[in-house]
Amino acid sequence: MLDIQLLRRDLNGVVARLAARKNPQPFLDVERFTALEAERKAIQTRTEELQARRNAVSRQIGQFKAKGQDTTELMTQVAGLGDELKASADRLEALQGELADMMLGLPNLPHDSVPAGADEKGNVEARRWGVPRGFDFPVKDHVDLGAALGLDFDTGALLAGSRFTFMRGPVARLHRALAQFMLDLHTQQHGYTECYTPYIVNREILVGTGQLPKFKDDMFWVYRGSSAADGAGEGDAAPQEQYLISTSEISLTNSVRERILDAAQLPIKLTAHSPCFRSEAGSAGRDTRGMIRQHQFDKVEMVQIAHPEHSHAALEEMVGHAEAVLQALELPYRVMALCTGDMGFGSAKTYDLEVWLPAQDTYREISSCSNCESFQARRMQARFRNAQGKPEFVHTLNGSGVAVGRAMVAVLENHQQPDGSIAIPPALRPYLGGAEVLRA
Repeated sequence: MLDIQLLRRDLNGVVARLAARKNPQPFLDVERFTALEAERKAIQTRTEELQARRNAVSRQIGQFKAKGQDTTELMTQVAGLGDELKASADRLEALQGELADMMLGLPNLPHDSVPAGADEKGNVEARRWGVPRGFDFPVKDHVDLGAALGLDFDTGALLAGSRFTFMRGPVARLHRALAQFMLDLHTQQHGYTECYTPYIVNREILVGTGQLPKFKDDMFWVYRGSSAADGAGEGDAAPQEQYLISTSEISLTNSVRERILDAAQLPIKLTAHSPCFRSEAGSAGRDTRGMIRQHQFDKVEMVQIAHPEHSHAALEEMVGHAEAVLQALELPYRVMALCTGDMGFGSAKTYDLEVWLPAQDTYREISSCSNCESFQARRMQARFRNAQGKPEFVHTLNGSGVAVGRAMVAVLENHQQPDGSIAIPPALRPYLGGAEVLRA
């Protein structure tokens, strides 16, 4: 969430920065915001006048009573002022609610270092690593390679519908090995604390990291009745709105919500392996073959809670941590700095890592690392005490370290052999019993 004071101080500047994301900017109804603000100011001014008048009349009542004079008329005035104050308070609350809803719908402002651009064509390649392998035999994609290894899309569809996958045998073991390797790398070499989080969270948790209210259609959501175990009284079955997480960023980042941290605790570095659930509401017809775009997939997530002065250095560090995964797996990739028009809703700056997929003859996203600055922290009320001892919003960062399914796709395709077996990168062999080759 943006600081509403920023809009009050420099509305034109905010609108211009929003227009850098999409022009003309569709996010803020400037006319409505201006009207609400004008009414808010007027009501607050009138409220202050009413309060001052009521205080003055109340003093008069005290003076009249001390002299034994009749206070009926003054009491009537106080009652009328009280009614008007109540009406003003009610209207002010409604105004504040509408303003808050407007603020929840505004994306983050791009950092000054983000390249300008209207869409993904404006993204800028920062660097690349590795050289795509040349093959002297026909290249298979992960669907054909995986079929003999236990990658079963038909059973996944039978159990849950399209865009779900069932794995058995060698490919299931490879999938587990990749996740375990990533967790060990991030905890043992990069200093992250491993976490296990709920896969279902409450509505306000998703508001905190920015998935709600704007992206509800992208979430899998459920209602459940409360029970005595939840602290509800007997017979109290009011439903509770909850959601399956689309990334463990949601639960990891919210672990510091409504807290005031000590500056010495920063940075807090957390990682978790979890399934991720996405309805992919806006991706009809895209990547329907294979594992590239699934409703359920696994990811090892990295989150950092950082001091504002160090968050952009932390972003560069986090990108390096994701790169280390791909380098260890000997997968060619490139790092793309996303432009203003292609960044996510809550991000101030984002890098995407794109891994080479031989069967598609292109690079595809496998990790996205973002600095959200104070955007999420303001929604979560996550703060720390600065050098002056005053509460200040932390900066939050998140990054895939990396998507497990897409890493498996890349390993299968990049390390395939003519007989359909898969050469295992040395870094991954300890997680597969020392095996150098994966075969049916």
